[in-house]
Amino acid sequence: MPVPVPEQEPQQETDAERRRRRAQFLRDLAEARELRDRVQPRRAKTARLRHAMRMRTFRW
Repeated sequence: MPVPVPEQEPQQETDAERRRRRAQFLRDLAEARELRDRVQPRRAKTARLRHAMRMRTFRW
């Protein structure tokens, strides 16, 4: 669900702010994946194998 933008702040965010927020999001996402892989090792292994198969059959 999108968060409503406050009306009193019309200026656009800078590229640096957007990149910083994106980098933080990607760090959090990687951390969440690592945690999930630790608590569900079997699922992580099958996901790795499935990803490897997809990469082997991918056409550049």
